[in-house]
Amino acid sequence: MWPYPRMIAHRGGGTMAPENTLAALAAGLRHGYHAVEFDVMLSRDGIGVVMHDPDFGRTVLGPGSVAQTDAAAIAALDAGSWFGAEHAGEPVPLFVPFAEYCKGHDIWMNIEIKPAPGHDEATGRWVASTVRDLFPDESDQARLPLLSSFSAAALRAARAAAPGLPRALAFGALPPDWEGQARELGVLSVHVDHNRLTPALAQSVKAAGFGLFCYTVNDPARARLLLGWGVDAICTDRIDLLAWDFK
Repeated sequence: MWPYPRMIAHRGGGTMAPENTLAALAAGLRHGYHAVEFDVMLSRDGIGVVMHDPDFGRTVLGPGSVAQTDAAAIAALDAGSWFGAEHAGEPVPLFVPFAEYCKGHDIWMNIEIKPAPGHDEATGRWVASTVRDLFPDESDQARLPLLSSFSAAALRAARAAAPGLPRALAFGALPPDWEGQARELGVLSVHVDHNRLTPALAQSVKAAGFGLFCYTVNDPARARLLLGWGVDAICTDRIDLLAWDFK
């Protein structure tokens, strides 16, 4: 049900480096992590960029938004200064070189399709087709990236573009019809906010045959409890507290 690593670095390197940057990937590697989660959305000119927020202002300074800015301009933005002066000038990565870095360093990817409002289908289609082209000959599912999203429309578009790529449906809390949604989309796993999970819900996901992934777990005691409930994978910011081989 879950052929991937148990411990996954949130947005690349958790709290050790500015999120969704090459510096974050390097931080994850320094802590032994070879599994990362990160976000992709489309620029105005239809190119995938690695950012979580649709609007500028938190991890990059100034006004503006991803969907209204061309990729070259986004890539020139400073995505590191907010985190610390030592990361000043760290750029916003474009998706393809970011994914190629992961491939080259044997980092497994959970790619969250994070569409800007109104761009669900286009983002799902672009991410899936691009990942398909990056892994043209890969037959081992455990080495393929997992495409996850909170957007059912994005996942449907991803499935249409690259039906052979594994997918995951993300929720905050599991709604009553979570299983029907997951089966309709043909997903491998269900991703849920660990604060909204109970032992009974975890058991129901596992009994239904899906992998179970929890975000964002930063306390070792909580992580151990969730694993005891049958959770397959944990996404964490605290790669310094939760080792890559945490049990």
